[in-house]
Amino acid sequence: MGKVKLKFFAGWREVIGQSELEWPLREGQTAENLLEELVSEYPGLAAASRNSLLMVNRRYTDRQAALQPGDEVAFIPPVGGGNFSAEH
Repeated sequence: MGKVKLKFFAGWREVIGQSELEWPLREGQTAENLLEELVSEYPGLAAASRNSLLMVNRRYTDRQAALQPGDEVAFIPPVGGGNFSAEH
């Protein structure tokens, strides 16, 4: 099992408390699976995660993209900043 490097900006960074993390990668994992794991670990991301864009290795991608060990995954918040409140 490898790892991916996660990069966070704006509200994502505020909720997680840092701008980068290494995250364990399961075999066959997609960007969507990874996003679900993050929301499970950090529930404050739930609202904004629905509208955020994802980049893998500095290219915008859809959520079904398969991830590989060593990939860099960036989470781009909604343009308006989105709502990071776990209450909404």
